[in-house]
Amino acid sequence: MLKLHGFDVSNYYNMLKLALDYKNVEYIKVVIYPNQSSEFLTLSPMGKVPVLETPQGCLTETSVIMEYLDGIHPERPLYPADEFAKAKIKELAKICELYLELPARRCFPEMFFGQQVSLETKKEVKRALFKGIEALARTAKFKPYLAGPEFTAADILFLYSADMAAIIAKKAFDVDLLALAPGATELMARLNEMPQVQQIAAERKVA
Repeated sequence: MLKLHGFDVSNYYNMLKLALDYKNVEYIKVVIYPNQSSEFLTLSPMGKVPVLETPQGCLTETSVIMEYLDGIHPERPLYPADEFAKAKIKELAKICELYLELPARRCFPEMFFGQQVSLETKKEVKRALFKGIEALARTAKFKPYLAGPEFTAADILFLYSADMAAIIAKKAFDVDLLALAPGATELMARLNEMPQVQQIAAERKVA
């Protein structure tokens, strides 16, 4: 059986939990935190989570694992069969990850851990988040999901990336980031109504 290594506060771990739960794939949860122990580095070369342990070996990197899951469990696909449509899903997912979640992380120390972030860093983050959400608005369809009528891997990345970016934008800049992409607020609400998402949120709250 598949084993998913990580912890319930990790957004990327939760992305894979949602992918597995959505596809009705049975798996075992193994609670572990990022570390540089020699034992863990044999599973995760960078010492990061999540890690998916399979009968053939371990996989890291969330997007890689989601594609693997689609390959071994094609039911309820997260990516379409058409190659161009699949590439568009990957494009949307990358926009969410690289231009929303990644810049927002630069403000995490101040927003969540009481440390100080420089004014220059905040300015850079604000510019990056505005560019990111504008890029998403130009690329996504929001009809009603990110790429159209079907739930895909891009929606999973959007849920856990744009949500965090929106929190940072509100806390640091008093900006409603999702309002800058028409349809984004409605999509976020739709995704949060999914029973799998609500269960994951409950587990994260406990953790």
